[in-house]
Amino acid sequence: MKKSDEHDDLVLTPRDVHFDWESLPLHWIPRQPHATNIINVLHLLLPEGERWFVKVFQQTMPLIKDEELRARVLGFTGQEAMHAEAHQGVLDHLMAKDVRIEPYLAQVEYLFQHVLGDKPGLSRRRRRAYLVERVAIIAGIEHFTAFLGDWILNAEALDRAGADPTMLDLLRWHGAEEVEHRAVAYDLLRHLDRSYVRRIRAMVIATSTLGKLWVRGTRHMIAVDPELPPGAKASWLAAARAARKGLLPDAVRLVRSVLRYFSPGYHPSQEGSTRQAIAYLGSSPAARAAAH
Repeated sequence: MKKSDEHDDLVLTPRDVHFDWESLPLHWIPRQPHATNIINVLHLLLPEGERWFVKVFQQTMPLIKDEELRARVLGFTGQEAMHAEAHQGVLDHLMAKDVRIEPYLAQVEYLFQHVLGDKPGLSRRRRRAYLVERVAIIAGIEHFTAFLGDWILNAEALDRAGADPTMLDLLRWHGAEEVEHRAVAYDLLRHLDRSYVRRIRAMVIATSTLGKLWVRGTRHMIAVDPELPPGAKASWLAAARAARKGLLPDAVRLVRSVLRYFSPGYHPSQEGSTRQAIAYLGSSPAARAAAH
């Protein structure tokens, strides 16, 4: 397993990146509509989801007794807020192209704002327990985003396939920051509650919810894709072929990654490489432009 104890004193810095989507083709992986639409589900989930991350973590601040962890949580929320805005730009572009994503976005909004949103009227004890439970769910989700970040940083098949370079930069900038801050949610959870049962229960919730959302989102994106024939449906065979080509994450590696999370001795430092993430952030066109 890769260990990333290089940069233990890393300061998490939000990068004010900007992307121009005017020339982005709808199928930004040429001749790969299924792979494109499966990855595009990220854009549908992330803005609302990451705004929820920020809101939940802001509520934990009075409970954090460790100043170093507090600083990392602040850096995490700054990065997540930027991720939400960057992916919102893709959503705006899709809607301008008459891709009818609003019905799916309404479902995502309902999940994060109502199902997982604040519950007025709870007692102080139950309010804290509910807050910690949501932190545990975020820690589980962050395991997936770190896995995806590590994958996209190494997905050379997308370059060979001629994927749009601006979209690749967005995904790799975001992926690099996910690897960079991959331990924050987990460490915050451990700071608030070391219960193994809570951690695993929340991971089961995160895994099942993300799986359902991704399947539903893929079906929706294929159905409303204006460049596909009317009545087009998701083809999981096409998705499997794309994964074999390296255009999508490998399902076996994903399952193994989830199983690692179930280990009592697990820590996110086992996932990805901080050195690789920092190297990409030093070469990313958008991140470099934000630094000047």
